[in-house]
Amino acid sequence: MTRYIFITGGVVSSLGKGLMAASLAALLQARGYKVRIRKFDPYLNVDPGTMSPYQHGEVYVTDDGAETDLDLGHYERFTGVASRQSDNVTSGRIYKTIIERERRGDYLGATVQVIPHVTDAIKDFAQAETEDLDFVLCEIGGTVGDIESLPFIEAIRQLKNELGRGRSISVHVTLVPYIKAAGELKTKPTQHSVRELASLGVQPDVLVCRCEQPLPTGERAKIAQFCNVPASAVIPALDAASIYAVPLQYHEEGLDSEVLRAFGIEPGAAPNLSRWTDITDRLFNPEGEVTVGVVGKYVGLPDAYKSLNEALVHGGIANKVKVNIRWIDAELFEKGDDAEVAANLEPCHAILVPGAFGSRGAEGKIASVRFARERKVPYFGICFGMQMACVEGARNMAGIADASSTEFGPTQEPVVGIITEWMSKDGIEKREEGGDLGGTMRLGAYPAKLTGNSVVASIYGGESISERHRHRYEVNTGYRERLEAGGLVFSGMSPDGMLPEIVERPDHPWFVGVQFHPELKSKPFDPHPLFASFIEAAVKQSRLV
Repeated sequence: MTRYIFITGGVVSSLGKGLMAASLAALLQARGYKVRIRKFDPYLNVDPGTMSPYQHGEVYVTDDGAETDLDLGHYERFTGVASRQSDNVTSGRIYKTIIERERRGDYLGATVQVIPHVTDAIKDFAQAETEDLDFVLCEIGGTVGDIESLPFIEAIRQLKNELGRGRSISVHVTLVPYIKAAGELKTKPTQHSVRELASLGVQPDVLVCRCEQPLPTGERAKIAQFCNVPASAVIPALDAASIYAVPLQYHEEGLDSEVLRAFGIEPGAAPNLSRWTDITDRLFNPEGEVTVGVVGKYVGLPDAYKSLNEALVHGGIANKVKVNIRWIDAELFEKGDDAEVAANLEPCHAILVPGAFGSRGAEGKIASVRFARERKVPYFGICFGMQMACVEGARNMAGIADASSTEFGPTQEPVVGIITEWMSKDGIEKREEGGDLGGTMRLGAYPAKLTGNSVVASIYGGESISERHRHRYEVNTGYRERLEAGGLVFSGMSPDGMLPEIVERPDHPWFVGVQFHPELKSKPFDPHPLFASFIEAAVKQSRLV
């Protein structure tokens, strides 16, 4: 029997509903239950694929090619359960589906309304592909009281009634602010938030209270009394030293036990949390530290590189070192000032250029590649970072002075160009160059073949891999011979040999560029081999400095 946990947030946004959902799912997993987490996003975009990273943070891509909310990355990193297209839905996607049905005449002339048509579509989404699951956790984005989220709240109200007693509960994440001048924690915002949710027909069963100070027994009792929950169901959630300490922290506060009791399930034996104790031990007791310079376009908002940040942390966990990330705006290097480049990159034990779109900052990234190549500093280029490594190699090692990308405009030397056709597991995929932005992307998991004696084959421990993509442009294989003559070897290709997937420099301590996004598959308990190897190279570099 599949049970449902509906997760809402109140008072303010950014309370950590996604981390709470991921941590609770991890705790239930540790008790032997099979779980899946889903995200409802109230905004009207069909998906976050065309949204600015400054608006939304990173776009997380699943194996089946869905562009989703970054919270799905947390879900995967904490549970190891691969997310799917069916695990993230927006208001835009719901309304788009309903309008398409109405235009086809599927509603037989009926008036299309929020109730029942929109709410039914939301309920269908929540219950799709849930066979053989013990728990489905559904996180509703936004804050209770927002007009955008009302159809979702109404849908879970209906679903709770339809499922019946013992099949669903509501967990509400709220804020208990500390007023420094008064020296007091204030429970009133939580009371009002719960009252707002209850007025919409959803009574929380468990309250997770974010607070900066410990929540005294008296305040917990007060919240319980005014919010109509047991005192044991008021769970404090203080800031943690690391997100990977959050599952242990929630367990100590009794979150998983209280959720099970809300379903009428006796918690029984304690969960096996050895995975998380090992991770936190490695995080909090490192044997050294390294500095990685990330030369990016969106460094003003760390959430734009959320999975990348976490994958670097995972690489540190694998090597028992602390990874200090130095975020560097690529535009600092646009003028080609070697002194500026050196001043920013010399303190780094390794350099990483991540994915991006557009020409802004491109020359700065190319300058970073050149610095890493010439100074023999470990270099990792991801997606756009691989493309810039190829442009740099073409300009400075292959004698192609005008090498560029068609993404930046017309060029006589298109070392990188847009893709309009490629082979997928379903056959040939074709796109129009001027089509919808999402439609021109190569999205999702694709296989690649590695050269047997390559650096990456030794890192992966094999010659066949599958990695997730999100890009519109590819390195032009017409330049392969000249690039390889300049020392940049194509060590990974698509199975049909048409699309470059990996380049490397065998004469360099560690220089790898990949067209895919390996950070999307890295987990704290299973660090991606490329990130583990990259940080290992940074550790070696730190000993040379």
